[in-house]
Amino acid sequence: MDSSSLKGLLAEHAELETQLADPAVHADQARARKLGRRYAELTPVVRAVHELDTTRDDLAAAKEMASEDAEFAAEAEQLSARIPELESKLTELLLPRDPYDGSDVVMEIKSGEGGEESALFAGDLLRMYLRYAERHGWKAEVLDSVDSDLGGFKDVTLSIKTKAAVVDGVWSRLKFEGGVHRVQRVPATESQGRIHTSASGVLIYPEPEEVEVEIDPNDLRIDVFRSSGPGGQSVNTTDSAVRITHLPTGIVVSCQNEKSQIQNRARALQVLQARLQAVAEEEAAAKASDARRSQVRTVDRSERIRTYNFPENRISDHRVNYKAYNLDQVLDGDLDGVLDALATADREERLALSAG
Repeated sequence: MDSSSLKGLLAEHAELETQLADPAVHADQARARKLGRRYAELTPVVRAVHELDTTRDDLAAAKEMASEDAEFAAEAEQLSARIPELESKLTELLLPRDPYDGSDVVMEIKSGEGGEESALFAGDLLRMYLRYAERHGWKAEVLDSVDSDLGGFKDVTLSIKTKAAVVDGVWSRLKFEGGVHRVQRVPATESQGRIHTSASGVLIYPEPEEVEVEIDPNDLRIDVFRSSGPGGQSVNTTDSAVRITHLPTGIVVSCQNEKSQIQNRARALQVLQARLQAVAEEEAAAKASDARRSQVRTVDRSERIRTYNFPENRISDHRVNYKAYNLDQVLDGDLDGVLDALATADREERLALSAG
């Protein structure tokens, strides 16, 4: 990035600081959150620029004094070695960011090949993500679910949110989870002790804070029904659950976990918004021949992104050749190892593209 662009970022940071100091800005929470997130995003860049400038000034001063004092010569050598490190750090900070990295997410987990075993594994994945959210202090909420006969899930939708405006939010950590997750284990229904392979699918979308895709009310079919609990039992005596069908795309979203029909309708519209936004993003990426990773839309075992092998207590992510033997801990929410590997691979790929 040239010096004029850097000056522009510094000026933007200073302007944001001024705006965020104005109490009137905080009367609009959505605007304050957006400004705060951008300010937090630019702050590491500003610090890196200042540190680099200071180090260069110190190096120039040390070189001037080096002929008079050996200590200054040694200091100049250390400062000279430090500058490439700081330049590399600044280059990485200036890489184009995923605009949704600070976003909350909507996640869907669907059973696939493997019948009841797949549905049970979908339940395991749900628990894994709920525990991961708990470890990070995020708020996770199941919006809708379709139970299976043995206690798993045929389909479950949840939202995961941070509790404050942050640069690296839920999407930045979980965005690579979309795809087919394969499990290898002895099912509870297997009497011979044979290992079976089945799969569940995960779809994940950034949840827009503001409406970015126009939804025509005439394109919606809205049905109401009674909320049901495990085993199909009614948990509500009124028709408070809501199912929304987006007629042009055929996307169906339902929500039954809020207390009223109005709340369920509002939440279902938010989920529909997120799904339509994801569709729009994919279409734009396809037109632009973007290299962005695509999520698997069918739960086909051959399209797997990750394998969970119970007999060996092994987790393998096939996109980055990651392998670890702590599956029990991963399923208890300790996902940072594999997520860090995915984030590192993504960062290296972006660095290589910027260098090319």
